[in-house]
Amino acid sequence: MTEQIQIDFDKIIKSADISDKDIEAKKKYLKKFIEKGFPNRKQENWKFIDINQIIKKNIGDLSFFNDYSLPNKIDPSIFVDGFEHNKIVFINGIIEKIDFNYEDKNKIKISNEIEKKFLFDSENSLIDLNNAFTNKTFKVLIKENYSLKKPLIIYHTINEKIKSKSINLRLDFELEQNSSLRLIDFFADNVNKNFINILYNFNLKKDSILKNYKIDKFKNDNLKYSFNNIEQETNSVSETFILSAGSNYFKNEVNCNLKGKYSSAFVNSIFSLQENQQHEIRTTVNHLAENTKSYQLIKSVLGKLSKAAYQGKIFVNSKAQKTDGYQLSKAILLDETSEFNAKPELEIYADDVKCSHGSASGSLNENSIFYLMSRGLNYQQSKELLINGFLLDVVEKITDSEVKNLIKNMIGLKE
Repeated sequence: MTEQIQIDFDKIIKSADISDKDIEAKKKYLKKFIEKGFPNRKQENWKFIDINQIIKKNIGDLSFFNDYSLPNKIDPSIFVDGFEHNKIVFINGIIEKIDFNYEDKNKIKISNEIEKKFLFDSENSLIDLNNAFTNKTFKVLIKENYSLKKPLIIYHTINEKIKSKSINLRLDFELEQNSSLRLIDFFADNVNKNFINILYNFNLKKDSILKNYKIDKFKNDNLKYSFNNIEQETNSVSETFILSAGSNYFKNEVNCNLKGKYSSAFVNSIFSLQENQQHEIRTTVNHLAENTKSYQLIKSVLGKLSKAAYQGKIFVNSKAQKTDGYQLSKAILLDETSEFNAKPELEIYADDVKCSHGSASGSLNENSIFYLMSRGLNYQQSKELLINGFLLDVVEKITDSEVKNLIKNMIGLKE
């Protein structure tokens, strides 16, 4: 791997318009990635699902360069119908379209940050990989006192030009004071066993609101990793919803720093896995100021030979009195070969807090199925009704009614 990654790195340096200082920084991150390699089970944060082995088994040899000079044609069939929205379209890791036609353009600033601010995490080699290979970093700034009229959907799609590639991309968002953004990450790819490594950085100023919905619904053979860093100031709110269902492998990480008083973070997720899929969510919510709040609810429905994991940590700083932190995970195992792993953590250094966590897993209740069958449903209909009710509880946590109805329709949930 070392020889190939060095060749690909030299190509991307030649194609990128960046300073000598940034080139040196990229070389440093490349060296760190080569030294550590892809994460494996020896690392605590990757103990349940080993991405290093999954890449070797499902892809084999990866190449790391994506030619940014090659244009890609947009397939309009990927767009969500009957839902007015703004768009950013990524094809093969390259932005091909930016459309904010529903908005006041003076209230939004989009910049291509060539002088890149690297995100540093000494323990995460995938962030090192992203820092080394991301060609361009786009930043979206929502200006003070402005709320987007329509949601923004970021489309992530891969076409037949790309095979066995490592695709690295990054987006930064800054919400100025009293601004708000509804953001939907929509994955619409199905080909050629690539590894997609996405880094988001969100900066929420005072009284701002971020609602981020991640939808991986369509069955595909790609492997994905998404790291989401959220910095929150006073009285800001972040709401993250994750539908983890389509890819062969997907790990979402959410790292949230509640730095301002009365800031709050909500993370709700559904795993809906079919045969042989492996998905994971890892959350870290750091309560760093007093009177902060977090709530996490993760529910899983796992089919034959599928595997899901949830690692959730609540950290409470000694200054963060009056913290309210809660997390709960529940899983339904549809087959004796399906597997769910949970690792809830509380690390608390303040004495005036209210924090709790819990986890449970099991099969569908046969008595409930029998009861429904006695009311005229067949066995399959009874199972589907129980699963529907189990997952609906999570979707109902979505605070935006327009997006809530969209997601219900996408996954076939009924009231």
